[in-house]
Amino acid sequence: MDPRLPSAAQRRASERRAGLLGSMAAAALLCLAALPAQASGLLWHVSTRLAHGAPVNIIAFGSSSTSGVGASSVEASYPACLERDLRSHLHFHDPVTVANRGVAGDDIDAMMRRLDHDVLQPHPDLVIWQLGTNDALEHMPLAHFETAARHGIKLLRKAGIDLVLMEPQHAPRVDMAPDAVAYRAAVRRLGAEFGVPVIRRFDLMARWAKSGETPALVAPDGLHMSDTGYEKLGEAVASLILSAAHPTTMAGR
Repeated sequence: MDPRLPSAAQRRASERRAGLLGSMAAAALLCLAALPAQASGLLWHVSTRLAHGAPVNIIAFGSSSTSGVGASSVEASYPACLERDLRSHLHFHDPVTVANRGVAGDDIDAMMRRLDHDVLQPHPDLVIWQLGTNDALEHMPLAHFETAARHGIKLLRKAGIDLVLMEPQHAPRVDMAPDAVAYRAAVRRLGAEFGVPVIRRFDLMARWAKSGETPALVAPDGLHMSDTGYEKLGEAVASLILSAAHPTTMAGR
């Protein structure tokens, strides 16, 4: 074998980086569409860390979609995929770490009870807050959900932590919930209200499913995402982070 030719591992890494770059524009368009045109510095702390070549610490906060229920292993959860995607793209950069703070079954009340311990005290550079699914399934009053989530967002803002919200998934058991559409809209409203990027997970999954080019995105339970779904979600979140942070030091490294 010609030693000058790239190895299989190098080719796979190159293809993965190309796929991430290729999905960046589409994912960013879906996720950032609802933000005001004048919004800038959406992820100011992450952008500053990247510009100075400093490590970036991220906490993925949420319920079973974050912990990785439905995946074949914790390494197939979306936070693990996200960490690998960011490290692959920012190969010149000091380590990017993504801590998984997902707890299966958590609704907004349970998340608020552990927000201080799991998020505020560690004080990461960025929090990705996945919320709304269990609340819709439990028929929690929407006004209560919005009030609690709004308080949590204000606490994160006061602490100087960058934030991205993630709406409920596109899955049969969620879609059948009477309040599914209302909860999805509520998360998007909160993002627009605070100028916070929102991962439009429902739209992303609907688009991936419509393309017909991917295996099943949802696990057999009809609720949680599959390995393929989590992998694509990790790529989309990485794309959003890189687009919203606008790291000026990426070029030429």
